[in-house]
Amino acid sequence: MHSRRSALFLLFVSLAVALFFLVYPLYVIRPFRHQGAQELHAALFVLHWQHVVELVCAAAALIALAVLRLRIRTTIVTALVLICAALSFVNIFEVMFHPAGAPAFQYVRDTKLDGDEKVLAVNARAYPIRSISYHHIVNDRIVNETGGGVPIAVTY
Repeated sequence: MHSRRSALFLLFVSLAVALFFLVYPLYVIRPFRHQGAQELHAALFVLHWQHVVELVCAAAALIALAVLRLRIRTTIVTALVLICAALSFVNIFEVMFHPAGAPAFQYVRDTKLDGDEKVLAVNARAYPIRSISYHHIVNDRIVNETGGGVPIAVTY
């Protein structure tokens, strides 16, 4: 009876810790939200140890499941811990914000930019901040006098 109670406790602690280590960094480091220095430091600390802790939680949940003998509820909770562990290896920010493809350019007279539109200008090219704010980075190449190009990364 004591080992069953300990296994249940281990299983639910594993779930709580796995959820925390998955969700907390995503909550703090989400886009377009101000992060305080202390909470960002804490989120980066959690992110640094996330994979190790998630794998330990997954192992603990599997051990608890073995002790509890494959019951429906304990199997579901174990599956949730394993899902948290798997999701911790996905960088959601890379999925959400990827570099823009090859930029397309137009003459100024042909653009539909608002007169108050803010742009980042590089060597007679303008990159609208409205577009860059989603992708955060544009990879481009500035052509020089010899016809070659210099790769640049425009970021906001």
